Amino acid sequence: MMSSIATVMTDMFEDSEYTSPKEAFEKEGHTLTIIEKEKGKTVTGKNEEAEETVDASIDDVNPEDFDALFIPGGFSPDILRADQRFVSFAKHFIDENKPVFAICHGPQLLITAKALEGRKVTGFTSIQVDLEYAKANVHDEEVVVCHNLVTSRTPDDLPAFNRESLKQLQ
Repeated sequence: MMSSIATVMTDMFEDSEYTSPKEAFEKEGHTLTIIEKEKGKTVTGKNEEAEETVDASIDDVNPEDFDALFIPGGFSPDILRADQRFVSFAKHFIDENKPVFAICHGPQLLITAKALEGRKVTGFTSIQVDLEYAKANVHDEEVVVCHNLVTSRTPDDLPAFNRESLKQLQ
């Protein structure tokens, strides 16, 4: 069964943390919709290896229209969490028990959504203390699955992240 995956990101996303899962999702027939503030804008990864065109504005999407949420890492999640529209959008997926895939700094958006209390998670080293303050149960492992939530730490964890994310979509 194909899933529609909302992908929230802006400039300074971690290139491989977007491109590797995107390739894995699309290979299995799932579709991704890149959501940012401005439809048609080109967003560039922090390593300038990936450029993507935004498919939809956050103002024009409804989280009900998507089966899952994907939050690539890099500086993008920190930028997006300053905008309540993205925070509310992300919180919907946790509240509705839809699959959520967040790697590296991706969980920052979920911290701001106050959606991690009591959840098992991981994230990049520099945000692990933030995850603890958000009352999450933090594990320093390549991938952590807690019900509908899949989290990983770095690009090195992408094989495990992609594998566990795809399991959630079955």
